[in-house]
Amino acid sequence: MDYELVQNDGVFTLKNQNTTVGFVRFNELGEVEYIFVNPIFRKQGLATKLLELVKEKTGKEIILQEPISPLGSKLLKSLYKWK
Repeated sequence: MDYELVQNDGVFTLKNQNTTVGFVRFNELGEVEYIFVNPIFRKQGLATKLLELVKEKTGKEIILQEPISPLGSKLLKSLYKWK
């Protein structure tokens, strides 16, 4: 599926024709303040893609800021496999 990547200051947003698919808000230290993927589009690697974009942009290791939701904890566990 094709997504449009919109880049604003500290935010990457993935969109398709109809909706926002997901986004990540981060700072220059590589700290992820918020990440969201629309439930319809989950389990397609989009959160990982967004985090890869953050890592490329900042040149830093990803740090997820507290508090981490249960879904965020699952994502964090999958990141250990990604490293």
